[in-house]
Amino acid sequence: MDFDVLKSLVIKGDNQGKIVLLVMDGLGGLPMEPGGKTELETASTPNMDKLAASSMMGLHQGIRTGITPGSGPAHLGLFGYDPLKFEVGRGALSALGIDFDLQDSDVAARGNFCTVDEQGLVTDRRAGRIPTEICEHLCDLLNEKVSIPGVEVFLRPVKEYRFLLVLRGEGLKGNIEETDPLFVGEKPLPATAKDKASEKAA
Repeated sequence: MDFDVLKSLVIKGDNQGKIVLLVMDGLGGLPMEPGGKTELETASTPNMDKLAASSMMGLHQGIRTGITPGSGPAHLGLFGYDPLKFEVGRGALSALGIDFDLQDSDVAARGNFCTVDEQGLVTDRRAGRIPTEICEHLCDLLNEKVSIPGVEVFLRPVKEYRFLLVLRGEGLKGNIEETDPLFVGEKPLPATAKDKASEKAA
């Protein structure tokens, strides 16, 4: 993106205009069955319909074609940053969202609490969407119990089942595979380093 061009478009002075950028994550779903309706086609949307009728509409492609719109690329793209040039992970975004003071040596990860059965298989990837108060209690408990020699461990609640994990110490890099198996009935995956420098953090 050419930021010089953007700067030339800025109107300085007392601008009374207002813009609402409404991002409806997940509405690009497919029907649950052949010939069925999508989530948006099924939903009752009187407020959205009224807003659309009195608005100027447009189509915005926040991510380049071919890039998976994960949290990092999607958020950066919405605000005009090139996700190929600026790479920010979900952990850093979560830390910013709760005003956690990340340091240069930190590795930050966004996590979900989940539930597992007696065999360690995931039964719910979001732990029944527990309320934030339970997430706070779980983080407090883990902060008391978890210790890693030479590494500071911070667990902070974010919202509902979501939490922030920060590892602080020397020689830590965060190029690590996801541990979410993405499906119930599977075991959580091991934290596997994608490169030599990330083995200690993994």
